[in-house]
Amino acid sequence: MAAEQIHAVNAPAAPTAPTGTTPIVAAGGAAPATTTTPRARLLLRGESAVASIGIGAAVILLAAMTALSWWTDRAQRAQVAQWSTEHVRAIGATLGGSIETLLSQGELSQLRTLVADAARAGGLAQCRVALPDGRVVADAEPSRINLQQLPERWQRETAAKTDVACDASRVVATFPLSVPNRGSARLEIAAPLAAMPGARWEAQAGVGTIGAATLLVTLVMYRKLRARLRAIGAVREALMCAAQGERAPAVLAVNPALGAEAAPWNALVEELDALRRHANLEQARQAVGSRGRIGSSSASSGDGARGDLDAAFDAMPQGLILVDEKLKVRYANGAAAVFLQAKRDQLPHTDVSQLIAQEEVLAGLRGVSDGTLRRKTTIEVEQKAPPGAAAGAAAGATTVLRFTIRPVRREDSASAMIMIEDVTQQRVANESRNHFVAHATHELRTPLTNIRLYVETAIDEGERDPSVRGKCLNVINQEARRLERIVGEMLSVAEIEAGSLKITRGDLRLDQLFEELMADFAQQAQEKNITLNLRLPPKLPVLQADRGKIAVALHNLIGNALKYTPEGGSVTVAVDVSARELVVTVSDTGIGISEDDQPRVFERFYRAQDPRVEKVTGTGLGLTLAREVARLHGGEITLKSELNKGSTFTLTLPCQAEAA
Repeated sequence: MAAEQIHAVNAPAAPTAPTGTTPIVAAGGAAPATTTTPRARLLLRGESAVASIGIGAAVILLAAMTALSWWTDRAQRAQVAQWSTEHVRAIGATLGGSIETLLSQGELSQLRTLVADAARAGGLAQCRVALPDGRVVADAEPSRINLQQLPERWQRETAAKTDVACDASRVVATFPLSVPNRGSARLEIAAPLAAMPGARWEAQAGVGTIGAATLLVTLVMYRKLRARLRAIGAVREALMCAAQGERAPAVLAVNPALGAEAAPWNALVEELDALRRHANLEQARQAVGSRGRIGSSSASSGDGARGDLDAAFDAMPQGLILVDEKLKVRYANGAAAVFLQAKRDQLPHTDVSQLIAQEEVLAGLRGVSDGTLRRKTTIEVEQKAPPGAAAGAAAGATTVLRFTIRPVRREDSASAMIMIEDVTQQRVANESRNHFVAHATHELRTPLTNIRLYVETAIDEGERDPSVRGKCLNVINQEARRLERIVGEMLSVAEIEAGSLKITRGDLRLDQLFEELMADFAQQAQEKNITLNLRLPPKLPVLQADRGKIAVALHNLIGNALKYTPEGGSVTVAVDVSARELVVTVSDTGIGISEDDQPRVFERFYRAQDPRVEKVTGTGLGLTLAREVARLHGGEITLKSELNKGSTFTLTLPCQAEAA
């Protein structure tokens, strides 16, 4: 199959360039091809310097509003309880004297009428008069009366006292009664907690209004701060890239639209790149000129100098070829021989068309030879390497070579210099970036869409139907937590790549952790009609581990099992403890993983090639993070799976803290 050929466009270097696209100025005034290397980012370039401030302020504000709302609700509940208690005490005090008088006179009919009227007027759930032995003389509900005739005398309680108790729903009170010359009785009253109409929701609405207004003001201030500091933040990111060895202007350039600081920075980047390329070209020209002068000197001294020059050129990672006006090779270094898959001693005086098969490269060389091409030309060629083409190259592996053709004018002869670079890794990096952007965009879009739809539903229908509003808020909360997990996974994987992911050990109570995990996934399992089983031993140890990261690892394993198990299946989480280690197995009856995909499922962004997997959303980061967390704790995650029968992931952790 013919190799795909990519042509660079010759154009004058622009003074500024947008983010991710900056022309590289070549020595001699020639404008090179425009190279585009945008980077995948969670934030717009330049936002990272102030993003942490904005996020922190929003979190603090939301926490403060939540605490204030909770405290207001608690204070109102306490006030309602106090008001209801005082109301019951007042009713008991008012009724007590009248009831004692009626009991002493034996007026049961008037007593029962009084009790019924008091219960109805006071909104009481219960109001009755009972003797010490439990017999009911009068009750707001006549069917509960079990004493129709009042005896002349009955038992008297000497230690009785007023007792008032309040729980979450009502106030219950008992008032002792003393009937002269006959005995004692008690008045029993129960009343529901009487909420003050509208007061609770008015307070919550006030707190919500204040919180929303404060959040809006914070957002406006954050946007203004971000607009002012984005250029400085972008320059800071570029400096950090430069500190790690990055020199490409396409990466270091800053979008001029970010602020006034961007244009001077871009000019400085272009100037430094031009100076670097000019210095490289001057070194090459001096080396070629020295080689010609060395050829006219004595044989002994010439051989030594030529050997030093060849060694210098061979040390270059780029291939270097010098051709004359007849397109014959005059010189080639060792890297060029490797790229062209030829023996170095056979390259001189060979027609370049026998070494390079790409017509675009040959056309550029002919343009230099006949004088029609006077600028640098860059051409990228994609080709497959034959078996044993280069050390470490796999047979059939795709490589991308960049040919840079530059005219070399000397004594009116049309010669050309060809630089060959292997940009395969750069291409792979670009593809990985595009793959990451596609997955991240898809994964983030789904919860954001759900949040937007349920917010609109809550606004439109929430006032009329509180149940709809509650359901919407639950879904919004779930999707927000899902977004938080996705972003947390991405940040953790970035820490893994940077080698900065760390764990903070503390007491980890496994029984509580598994309880929370089962509660999190119960609804998801119920919606898919999946049986979710948890098997725990009688006693679980307290591990010294990072609770948050262990929870994330188990959350990813159980979540994957539920996602890839069809309806009606089952997922089993089993825990086994020994003296040295804790073993957690997550087994499912899902679609399984093929033998070809199993070695790669723990790779970053990798997803199985099974068409059924494409229908399930995911970033391909969960298993990567889970395995890294296990290894940081001195453990490991293994996989056993059979296609169409299910998978079993086993997480092993040492019971004693061990170094990763």
